[in-house]
Amino acid sequence: MPGDGDDPAGDMTPGRVLRFLAAALRARAVVEIGTGDGEKSLSLLRGMVSDGVLTSIDLDPVAQRDARRVLAEAGMPSGRARLITGLATEVMARLTEGGYDMVSVGGAKTDYPSYLELGLRLLRPGGVIVFAGVRPGQEREHGRDPESMALRELARRVQEDETLVTVGLPVGDGLLAIAQS
Repeated sequence: MPGDGDDPAGDMTPGRVLRFLAAALRARAVVEIGTGDGEKSLSLLRGMVSDGVLTSIDLDPVAQRDARRVLAEAGMPSGRARLITGLATEVMARLTEGGYDMVSVGGAKTDYPSYLELGLRLLRPGGVIVFAGVRPGQEREHGRDPESMALRELARRVQEDETLVTVGLPVGDGLLAIAQS
């Protein structure tokens, strides 16, 4: 769509990067943790193949209602998005192993280590998992709060797994993209 990520000189946003990744993967099936306001859902869907399906999980039914409205206003067919209200770790455990091209993670950073394990299980070979709000070098910060400790644990798990290839992107609050080699 004109004006939606087509300007190469435009500002980079997390939504633009997610759309790019979905397009580069020719994604047919994507899981989104943290529906939010629906804008990232829309970016993902715009990058996916035309019949691709987004499964978006959020604990907040109001956020999902708002996202449905955003998607409808953008002309997105309702069958392209499955919005599931529930605890992401419980819902992810029930999704098809190896059935997804991409997992986009937002939401509670304290759950990021669990989302890594569950998300990698969901990915097909060549799939990518992306964590929002992770800045390059952030794992070296020494905060004792639960969020800082969870981000360090995420970094430790990623560094210890030699099958994972990562890139930290200084976009928005930061994105960490992970693929299995």
